[in-house]
Amino acid sequence: MLTCVVNVSEGRDGAVLGALAAACGTALLDVHRDPDHNRSVLTLGATDPETVEAAAFALVEAAVDRLDLSGHVGVHPRLGVADVVPFVPLLPGAHLDALGAVTLDEAAAARDRLAAAAAARLDLPCFRYGPLEGGCERTLPEVRRRAFVDLLPDLGPAASHPSAGASCVGARRVLGAYNLVLANADLATARAVARSLRTAEVRALAFAVAGGAQVSCNLVAPWRVGPLEVYRAVQAQAAVAACELVGLLPHAVAAAVPPGLRERLDCPLERTLEARLDGAAAG
Repeated sequence: MLTCVVNVSEGRDGAVLGALAAACGTALLDVHRDPDHNRSVLTLGATDPETVEAAAFALVEAAVDRLDLSGHVGVHPRLGVADVVPFVPLLPGAHLDALGAVTLDEAAAARDRLAAAAAARLDLPCFRYGPLEGGCERTLPEVRRRAFVDLLPDLGPAASHPSAGASCVGARRVLGAYNLVLANADLATARAVARSLRTAEVRALAFAVAGGAQVSCNLVAPWRVGPLEVYRAVQAQAAVAACELVGLLPHAVAAAVPPGLRERLDCPLERTLEARLDGAAAG
């Protein structure tokens, strides 16, 4: 199975998000919107990789057509309207860890085809991340740091699209996106907490949101450091007012959270890739 977790720079306009979701067709598994970030995550998945590729391109095309980065306001950093487009291989029931249990070859090939199509047909600059030629690897944080500074797009124009910006098109293993809002804490405290969490397994940033100060995490190896471990690490430093799962988790990661804490940590078993894929197959 192949999935694609597209991050678009729109989290407030329900009508526009509805149109973007409709562009994905039957491959759409989940939509998560965040008005503070002004960003939405649309998870695509199917047993047929071509279905996922087609849906991902249709979504990128719709985002380029309907969104304008020049007027975008949100706390999350972004390079473009179809900001991040990672292809993720998924083997149902397998523990896809960071040790290479699942090959990225298929995901990287899909990434390269989509980037080439977006560059040629949409005039969209595309930066690739994940495994590259010659055994090299580029991370998403590296692209964000270097784009248009000392790194030119791999495909497409050398300058940003006037309204759509640029896209980071990647191939990666499964990760978990997870937010925690701190109780009675300011942004400085959230930044300190985020710094303390950063390891090879966790990427963390701090944002000021309507509910207070937020620690936003990417759990790069969620079977080793998942929502429960991050929650406990944050709770040891500052009271947590709310937890938020962004998108979907693998079943094994959600199941590792004790049943009595799943509601508190926003990790229900229905919000798993396997559950949504099973539901889509049944539908």
